[in-house]
Amino acid sequence: MASVSFDNLDGYIWMNGEFVKWADAKIHVLSHGLHYASAVFEGERAYGGEIFKLTEHNTRLHESADILGFKIPYSVAEIDAACKELLQKQGFQDAYVRPIAWRGSEQMGISAQNNRINLAIAIWQWPSYFDAAQKLKGIRLDIAQYCRPDPRSVPSKSKAAGLYMICTISKHAAEAKGYDDAMMLDWRGQVAEATGANIFFVKDGKIHTPTPDCFLDGITRRTVIGLARDHGIEVIERAIQPEELEGFEQCFLTGTAAEVTPVSEIGPYRFEVGEITKNLLDVYSAAVQPKKVMAAE
Repeated sequence: MASVSFDNLDGYIWMNGEFVKWADAKIHVLSHGLHYASAVFEGERAYGGEIFKLTEHNTRLHESADILGFKIPYSVAEIDAACKELLQKQGFQDAYVRPIAWRGSEQMGISAQNNRINLAIAIWQWPSYFDAAQKLKGIRLDIAQYCRPDPRSVPSKSKAAGLYMICTISKHAAEAKGYDDAMMLDWRGQVAEATGANIFFVKDGKIHTPTPDCFLDGITRRTVIGLARDHGIEVIERAIQPEELEGFEQCFLTGTAAEVTPVSEIGPYRFEVGEITKNLLDVYSAAVQPKKVMAAE
């Protein structure tokens, strides 16, 4: 992570249609999104000056807001354009992109029907979510105390800020014990995901991953599933019980921030950083790079 506090980074943040100096991009302490988690966001990455699956991410941002009952006052195309312009203004080639929309401070209380819907985009350089050396060896996961809740009780298809509260608690608890992250079960006791990334397992040359019926079906998750199938690897989406972890040979995480990250340990279970995991890491790294157009001869 950056050694400088995030509120003191250099550059600009796009905020409600304007470029604002980074240190001046502020909201009021009584913003509804801060008190009642009425906020949605996206995590995107730029590689070689282009933002990977930009429109897909910003479409999901709109869909997340719709699920939370508010309308973002900028179209997907306008958000795409703002992200591209901000990336150029920041002068980065490889960077992390964070659009966020939230209810403002016009009303305070559970009901906030008249609050302004704000949108901001920040872009900064964030090389790797996990320590690079540890990532190559495989990171270590604890098993989280908190579970992904029943989708009848939370808007699990939305990338909503409030859904990450138990993720922060779980990651902090894991780090306090010397782990890198934590694996979360769902309310049924089945394997769900890590705190900010989807999870995959390998056994007998096949990939197994939990069905995303109570957690986010990640864009990176879908990308990696497609890449695996393109390379002839069978991917099985199904319910996975925690006792099955003993029989899996490999494990890896996927996410915009995590990219493809090998896992060597989950609680008492051990995994190798095997060929399928290594190959998918390489294939994904190649897939996210901008495609060069060959000049006509």
